[in-house]
Amino acid sequence: MSPLLRSGGGLECGHSLEALLAATLAHAFALPAYRSAPADERHIKRIVLAGETAFDLAQATAVARGNNLARWLTALPPNKLDAPGYRKLIAELAKQHGFKMTWLDEATLRKLGANAFLAVAAGNADRNAGIAHLEYRPAKARRAPDVALIGKGILFDTGGTNLKTHRSMLEMHTDMAGSAVALASLIALAELKAPLAADAWLAITENRTGPTAYRPQDVVQAANGVTIQVIHTDAEGRMALADTLVLAGRAKPRLMLDYATLTGACVYALTDRMSGVFTNRPALVEKLVAAGQASGERVWLFPFDEDYDSDIESKVADVLQCNVEGKGDHIVAARFLSRFVPPETPWAHVDLAAATRTGGLGHVNTDVTGFGVRYTLELLLRQHALDV
Repeated sequence: MSPLLRSGGGLECGHSLEALLAATLAHAFALPAYRSAPADERHIKRIVLAGETAFDLAQATAVARGNNLARWLTALPPNKLDAPGYRKLIAELAKQHGFKMTWLDEATLRKLGANAFLAVAAGNADRNAGIAHLEYRPAKARRAPDVALIGKGILFDTGGTNLKTHRSMLEMHTDMAGSAVALASLIALAELKAPLAADAWLAITENRTGPTAYRPQDVVQAANGVTIQVIHTDAEGRMALADTLVLAGRAKPRLMLDYATLTGACVYALTDRMSGVFTNRPALVEKLVAAGQASGERVWLFPFDEDYDSDIESKVADVLQCNVEGKGDHIVAARFLSRFVPPETPWAHVDLAAATRTGGLGHVNTDVTGFGVRYTLELLLRQHALDV
């Protein structure tokens, strides 16, 4: 969609006009549909802004396009967005936006010791899982990334050996929303020619069940040497992210942000109106919260104290994948992920409890919300999260 935007007149209230534009662009965008006969619907073809654009029009439209892309990807059925299809689409987008792209396939990841990711992929029928690495470098940018955007891309989650029930599995094609947010945010930064170097790391696999799937009580070693005692195969997101965080951290970014539909506990704690955030840097707290307030994609900061580590102490490995009871799983999951982030690197984890919400959220009128793109651009470009 490329609506024609024109400004003029003397209206003020820039925030209201920006919000109205965002809502219009979200409403005008059509999510994937596969009806045999097209629905008889009218669509917005042209938008005229009648007033002074007392806001950054370029950023507002880039964010809207990013939000729409994240929604579109997340809404795709799992037989349409499988691993080969996602890889091809990412490659096309990388070419279009001038990104360098590297695809780390399973053979490469095995050489890198990324056994936590490979454990999740083990149950897949085909050996087509992998981690996509994209690099955006504006003119005169530093070679090392200013920011690394890391996304969970579980294209379908059966729960694995610990199989989900019907209702719990039904919407699990949306379990890749974190990767969609990371990818769309990178594209929005490129479209704005943002003066910062950015990487995206997308952990792309399914979590299937079968004779080769990983099991509770397996012990696997991640790429940084940390050994993990598997407790529940439906806690696969933190396994796939563990190695992805390690690889992203080796590029020595100034800031790491990861996005994942990681835990049901976060949804139970917050509902699906906002998402949870965690950070290893107190200096980031104010910026993380302010970005949510300013963008309208609200977040709640959860505890990140070290004493939670006692809940994932293992008798046979360095760390438990999760605790057996599931108490505070969103907090414990963040503590688990921190084992795979370089201690010297500022990092924030976004548990996307608001990735989907029946009836939509805020100005987005579809069940798939695309939550995270607007938040990320606000955090990086207006809240200056890199300045910590």
